[in-house]
Amino acid sequence: MKKLFLIISLISLAPALHAQENAGDLSTLINQSFTYFPQFKELGQAIDVEQQRITLAKSAGLPVVQATGSYRYTSPVSQISIPAGDNALDLQIMPKNNYNASLDASYTLWDFGVVKAGVDRAKAGLEYAKDNLEFNRNQLAFQVGNIYYQIAYLKNAISIQDSVINFLEVNKKDTEIKFKNGDALKYDVLSIQSSIDQEGNRKIDLQNNLNKQYALMEYATGTRIKANSSDFVFPVANKYDLNEALAEAQNNHPEFKLIKDKIQQAEADLKVSQTNGKPALVMSGGTGYKNGFTPDLDKFRYNYSAGVTLNIPIYQGGRARKQVRLSQSQLLQTKYSEESLSNTYRKDIQQAMIDIASNTSSLVNSARQVTEAKEAQKLAYSRYRNGIGTNLELTSASTNVQKAELTNLQYKYQLCIAQLTVAKLTGLKYW
Repeated sequence: MKKLFLIISLISLAPALHAQENAGDLSTLINQSFTYFPQFKELGQAIDVEQQRITLAKSAGLPVVQATGSYRYTSPVSQISIPAGDNALDLQIMPKNNYNASLDASYTLWDFGVVKAGVDRAKAGLEYAKDNLEFNRNQLAFQVGNIYYQIAYLKNAISIQDSVINFLEVNKKDTEIKFKNGDALKYDVLSIQSSIDQEGNRKIDLQNNLNKQYALMEYATGTRIKANSSDFVFPVANKYDLNEALAEAQNNHPEFKLIKDKIQQAEADLKVSQTNGKPALVMSGGTGYKNGFTPDLDKFRYNYSAGVTLNIPIYQGGRARKQVRLSQSQLLQTKYSEESLSNTYRKDIQQAMIDIASNTSSLVNSARQVTEAKEAQKLAYSRYRNGIGTNLELTSASTNVQKAELTNLQYKYQLCIAQLTVAKLTGLKYW
């Protein structure tokens, strides 16, 4: 009974396991690559590092407490001679053996914003690390999408090759019958077989490229999942004009966010450099036990101290001023790079949109060409079977159908890649 229940359970689970094994939609593959790809573990660790930097920067403004124990032997030591009648009394004012055990603390009361500037710089680094993770996700998503649609293209191309080979096989059988009846030449049979072999080699090349794309998909996602779609349906339609797309990229694309993060970091560096050479007001205090107090110099006695220190740097070789100039120059350089990036994105978006418009228009014509080529193929096949047409006409018609379908397929693929490119450039999360 237990065995029967186990068998029934496995049978019921088989469809679900099969579906899981073959799940290969674009969104699933992209999200799986985010989980698997080793680089994202490194990027995630970089975020943790920057969070630790913030904690470290904040600790610079916390009190410092330390325990100290020391021993020092000093010889000779200062003495005072006091006349006492006919003799002189020598008094030692410090011990030769000096012992000290103390607990000391210090706290910066006023630092002219040094700690705050350091914390702001660390926070800017954290934002950069987060946006860098999103930037790499955007790049990897585009790569996975490119592989995905390349697989779809190759699968469709192989289907076209199969239809061509099947048509030629049927044509070969008819020609062999005609050859037996004396209505065709041996040359015609050999010519068709040569075409079959040629198309078979093309199919082998396509299948080889398809296997390579599957290997690339495994490299990106970590599994042997194969894309189960052979359609070129991009999940989001492009509804932007050039200026709208560029504005969308400037607002949402991680690379623009990285530039803004760099500007923020440069501004934070400038503030840090402006705090160099500033005064600092430090409160300090300590308590503990040590010897050296009169009248018994060797006796340990409890003691304490407290005070305030004002440190005012006067001359540092002009380093603070030079550091400020350097930070200002770096900030200006980063702002110029933002303008350069916008110019590059405008060019890339414009080219992708031109590709979208061109391939959309070409698809209308290529679809009509496929219909016309297939109709011509039917007529050529009918003429050939009725003894009116020639094998050359039939082979030419078949070749025209293949060319038309491959051209139509190429336009579909190029349109989809152009849409994928616009989504990548505008920072759209289509996954």
